[in-house]
Amino acid sequence: MKKIAILGSTGSIGTQTLEVVAEHKDIEVVALACGRNIQMLESQMRQFQPKLVAVWNETDAVTLRNSTRDLSIPVYTGMEGLLAVATIPEAEILVTAIVGMLGIRPTIAAIEAGKDIALANKETLVTAGHLIIPLAKEKNVNFMFEASVGGGIPIIRPLNQSLTADRIEQINGILNGTTNYILTKMAQEGSDFADVLKEAQELGYAEKDPTADVEGYDACRKIAILTSLAYGQQVDFETIHTEGITKITTEDMKYAKTMDMAIKLLASSKREGESFSAIVAPMLLSKNHPLCNVNDVFNAICVTGNMLGDVMFYGKGAGKEATASAVVSDVVDAVKHMNVNVMTIWEDEKQEVAPMDEMKNRFFVRIGASEKAKAEDLFEEVTPVDGGIADEFGFLTGTMTEKEFNETISQFDTFITRIRVGF
Repeated sequence: MKKIAILGSTGSIGTQTLEVVAEHKDIEVVALACGRNIQMLESQMRQFQPKLVAVWNETDAVTLRNSTRDLSIPVYTGMEGLLAVATIPEAEILVTAIVGMLGIRPTIAAIEAGKDIALANKETLVTAGHLIIPLAKEKNVNFMFEASVGGGIPIIRPLNQSLTADRIEQINGILNGTTNYILTKMAQEGSDFADVLKEAQELGYAEKDPTADVEGYDACRKIAILTSLAYGQQVDFETIHTEGITKITTEDMKYAKTMDMAIKLLASSKREGESFSAIVAPMLLSKNHPLCNVNDVFNAICVTGNMLGDVMFYGKGAGKEATASAVVSDVVDAVKHMNVNVMTIWEDEKQEVAPMDEMKNRFFVRIGASEKAKAEDLFEEVTPVDGGIADEFGFLTGTMTEKEFNETISQFDTFITRIRVGF
């Protein structure tokens, strides 16, 4: 019987993890950190009846003690209490499902105490992964994080184990279910961004504050993690050029339909000699692109190796059930490798991102119809696109650097928008 502690037990992922663990008779939960949601903790105790030796609450130990008065267990609060729960001797594995940066210190403390980790927190990973992974190796424990990027899509193990014979040349991914749902609905129903976002929130696909999703920040952190793992060095997410989908309009969708393309929020990194380029932005994808027909809340990741070529991973990238499944698979993997560190190469040395100005793309451009002749004169290659929009001229450019495009388009007075074209 392996014993685990769960930090973030009353969140959606933590709750679902408890449900999945309940079906594994050889795993026992001995400690919970419940944040502020004491009512949820009480419900979990009734439903799952964990044999607890410690409980933590973010601010209110008195109320929590009253709610667990029938249990003779220690009740902790504050950061020191959280560290105590994360390092209790009874637990061999720590599941970290706390959102934000709160999970970093307890994760490090648990590793120092000789515990394996199953992480479901991309903020902890993208911020401190380059420090935590070498520490886990030093302490001969395992730091597992399958749930931190693809939710239920198995991508970390393939990158870390199955594809190690290949030199990873490129990663392209639809890494956010919220934005993919919104763009799919806009394309299929002709709805505008605001209306579909409201619908996504009502259905639970989008957060009350959707900024991290719709502005591309979530996808940016995920591609930073995948790139760090693929290339073996730390990639700071702040260095990746990131754009969201808030400026995509119904008119853009009409042009995309005319070109038999789809607009997707694509997260990409590509090896460029000894460096690499990286970007998160809306992209126009042709129908023969492997990611073009990934719709609704589904995610997909396409990895290109120098020997294997393209391999694609597809599934539900988010959702409590899919993510909890990945968490418990990490717990099981940690059990299988007790006292044997599963090597992950992710060095502290930072990998530099190539300057954005040097990145090459084709661009779809919308300008006022009055400057059509000017576009044909200034751009070396212009392929007109008729989207049926009055008083506009839409066109595709040839391949050019970001710098060349920006310098050229700055000469137009009627510039409306541009969308990059994915290859």
